[in-house]
Amino acid sequence: QISWTPLLVLGYLFYLLLGAMVFQLLEKQAETHSRDQFQLEKLKFLQNYTCLDRQALEQFVQVLMEAWEKGVSPEGNSTNPSNWDFSNSFFFAGTVVTTIGYGNRSPSTVAGQVFCVFYALFGVPLNLAFLNQLGKGLNAHLMMLERWVQKPGLQTLAVAVFLTTGTLLFLVFPPLVFSYVEGWSYGEGFYFTFITLSTIGFGDYVVGTNPNKHYIPLYRSLTAIWIVFGLAWLALVFNVGADLMEKFLQLKWHKPDLSLAGDTTKLEDEPEQPRIHIPT
Repeated sequence: QISWTPLLVLGYLFYLLLGAMVFQLLEKQAETHSRDQFQLEKLKFLQNYTCLDRQALEQFVQVLMEAWEKGVSPEGNSTNPSNWDFSNSFFFAGTVVTTIGYGNRSPSTVAGQVFCVFYALFGVPLNLAFLNQLGKGLNAHLMMLERWVQKPGLQTLAVAVFLTTGTLLFLVFPPLVFSYVEGWSYGEGFYFTFITLSTIGFGDYVVGTNPNKHYIPLYRSLTAIWIVFGLAWLALVFNVGADLMEKFLQLKWHKPDLSLAGDTTKLEDEPEQPRIHIPT
């Protein structure tokens, strides 16, 4: 057998290097343009308000940045809804245990930070256990579909129906809701949906953060529940993709060993084990 592990490592590193080059090509010029535009706007502001000097403006910009880092929106006034009411706190707790971590909101008190550490210490394993059980339930339904439809062609159709239903429920329809409520385009809503369910969580798009909109109290709580079930489904999809990639590499780089042919029948007689697990 030819070991494919070094090839997988090289392929992984190559994929990271490729991503770095493409992101640099696509984003660096836009970042430079935004930086120049911001400096130009600051210069215009100083020209219009001659009573201010550059140092005072830089101090005010620093105050705005500190407020933003603490989750306080610079827009609007003090009548903006609290970032730590029950609905928002429930949503934040969900982002902690699911390890999404948008980064737009975090505890600012020492007590809150200490509690967040211990809350995540026990909450992350609890969330993984919950997702594992939820994944087993989804996997059981998938295996039931495969047993119910015995023909290979119909089994493929059943799996396709299972994946299509999940795609519609977790990736296609939710962006429509987010686009309507948040005022985003469908592409932005789909981007937020995938970045959230994959636990990447950049924080550039987060629901319920526009101070100019009035949200119903249950909006973010329902979003948190959608995230939990979407995480379990997308984890299944990622795990299936990883299994297919491993099998492809094994078939491509492993030579068949005829001495193991006698063990094939023995393996086929064993009961079928679940093929999809939530990765922990």
